[in-house]
Amino acid sequence: MKTESQENILQANMARRSFLRYAGVGVASVGLLATAACHKDHQAPTPPANGVDLGAKNDFAILNYAYALEQLEAAFYLQVAATPYSGITSAETALLTDIRDHEVLHREFFKAALGSKAIQDLTPDFSSIDFSNRAKVLAAAKAFEDTGVTAYDGAGYLIADANYLLIAGKIVSVEARHAALISNLILPGSFAASDVSDPATSLNKSASIPEVLKIANMFLKTKVSAVNYGYTAS
Repeated sequence: MKTESQENILQANMARRSFLRYAGVGVASVGLLATAACHKDHQAPTPPANGVDLGAKNDFAILNYAYALEQLEAAFYLQVAATPYSGITSAETALLTDIRDHEVLHREFFKAALGSKAIQDLTPDFSSIDFSNRAKVLAAAKAFEDTGVTAYDGAGYLIADANYLLIAGKIVSVEARHAALISNLILPGSFAASDVSDPATSLNKSASIPEVLKIANMFLKTKVSAVNYGYTAS
């Protein structure tokens, strides 16, 4: 089991060495996000009493929305890796460790790109998940991955800047790979089942910001609201 110190070292080293290369964007792209985030016309979100709000309707709100979800996914897979479920195989360990590394890199990418406009670190609440049970862990992983993909697909049209949309597209492509892998671990051949893909169009299903945050907040002590998008955290 990794100590907190070992986990911090892992995350720091990954962030320094890999996150730009993994995300598939150059320093210029991150600089573009960071520079724009400092623009005087864009104010940081004002946190509600019980957590944080995404703020005004702009690209930074959507980037923070993605950042919140990546924080949640990274925290989940870090816990999965730290406390492996009973009977986990070496192949499953390798696959889930890869997903953990991806999610940490996604989280660190958004944090670095948003800079001072990033929402605060969120505190997860995984008390409802039995991390010792394979079926429950994989069911939770599927819920997180499927929700993440539908979230990106549902909010993509709200992104005005083509550079941000390109980054989001690259990240959701990897998230969809995660979702397919987890589905196949649960039931081989279910990687594009009707619960995630519309049989009539073969297009992935999408979800609105309120729909996604309602699910995400079930696993967060730090609640995330999106008042300007029609969702107030309870």
